[in-house]
Amino acid sequence: MLAIRLLAEPDRLDTLVLPVRPVPGDDGAARPAPTGAVLPDGVGEEAAALTPAARLAGRPGEVHAHLRPGRDPGRLLLLGIGDGDEAAWRTAGAALARAAKDEIHVTLIMPAQVAPAAVRGLVEGLLLASYRFRMTDAGAAPALAGVDVVVTDPDAHAETLVAARTTARMTRFARDLTNTPSSVKNPQWFADQVAAHADGVPDLHLRVRGPEELAAEGFGGILAVGGGSASGPRLVELDWRPADARVHVVLVGKGITFDTGGLSIKPVASMKLMRKDMAGAAAVVAATLGAAALGLPVRVTTLAPLAENMLSGSAFRPGDIVRHYGGTTSETTNSDAEGRLVLADALAYAVAEFEPDLLVDLATLTGANAVALGKRTGALYSDNEQLAADMLAAIATAGEAAWRMPLPADYTEHLGSELADLHSSPNRGAGSVLAALYLREFTGGLRDRWLHVDMSAPSWAEGDDAELTRGATGWGVRSLLRWLGSLG
Repeated sequence: MLAIRLLAEPDRLDTLVLPVRPVPGDDGAARPAPTGAVLPDGVGEEAAALTPAARLAGRPGEVHAHLRPGRDPGRLLLLGIGDGDEAAWRTAGAALARAAKDEIHVTLIMPAQVAPAAVRGLVEGLLLASYRFRMTDAGAAPALAGVDVVVTDPDAHAETLVAARTTARMTRFARDLTNTPSSVKNPQWFADQVAAHADGVPDLHLRVRGPEELAAEGFGGILAVGGGSASGPRLVELDWRPADARVHVVLVGKGITFDTGGLSIKPVASMKLMRKDMAGAAAVVAATLGAAALGLPVRVTTLAPLAENMLSGSAFRPGDIVRHYGGTTSETTNSDAEGRLVLADALAYAVAEFEPDLLVDLATLTGANAVALGKRTGALYSDNEQLAADMLAAIATAGEAAWRMPLPADYTEHLGSELADLHSSPNRGAGSVLAALYLREFTGGLRDRWLHVDMSAPSWAEGDDAELTRGATGWGVRSLLRWLGSLG
């Protein structure tokens, strides 16, 4: 990651960045923001003259570069910050990371009396937009190695910098997990990555169940989905147990390390990005590691059911009856609706084993999510008004997006089966809604304290966009950490 320092005064001026904001009441006009640090001679006046000449409006992420041969600084960047809230600064930070990618080092002088939220947005934008995942040495990496951020009182923003760095680092970890090709990434590999990151962290406990333990304990959904693969399924249980915890949350994330659709095989076009079908598991694991790194006073137990949904003679068949943890049975007429089967096991186990205060799951569950809400927005479901409101607020503050969807009581009749307790994938339309209703059946006495997010669409970006980079987005890590932080 980029090295980011908070300084009271700049100590090098290779490239200087000055924020520009709109002039209130003067549409289209902008001016450099007053700073709390002394600028080099003539730079303030030069920036003031350049802003209208470059037709800058001060929009978040707007960047204008000006060369100053033979002078210090040798390059001046004017950076639009909009109204200066956290979201605007996140966009500005992302734009700066891209505009300065060929620099070695830049110094950004913040406006006087800048709020901690602005520093957090800036740092997250810088670190997330500079993310790069490649499994080759070909192609030059961005040169930018360091950013100095000049603020009036660096100590006042020290905790904010730690929170932003940790959030970005964990989001990047989730992106790494999700971007890794499935030729490398199988259930055991995923479990090994979690173990490596959890090793030696105080109050963080890890248990990984393999196929034999899963069979002995009755995790029939995970075993069915993973039964067709040579790489056996796993259940990762990661438990952050701080001594001062005041609330216990269980997070569950879908972890299908590759999804062919099973015997209900997907078309090639739909299969080629199925390495991302474990993005929910990546998000909840990364958020738990982040909670531990930040020392949040919340007990967080994360369950990541991991399986490859493959074709073979041992693959489960459409029409099979699956017996889940706890004994509930599901009729499975579509093996491409596999994610809910592994989640059902994990949810039932969470309720029976932990009885937590709150239960939240994230899953790349349905294509219907994108049909309803597009590529950037997750579908959120909960019967708990306060839980839904708190999570939506955390998601918005974090710079992600979700929309609350209904859980219609009369739709539950579609889950009926003549052969089993439930039908896992009734072909009755409203695919994301019915999947959520199915999962709710496994929440038992925690039904009114459960929340589900179908985040298939926003887990992947087709191109660079603000703090997002092409590929895995790490969706949910930022939101979960904001929400968990609000619980303590």
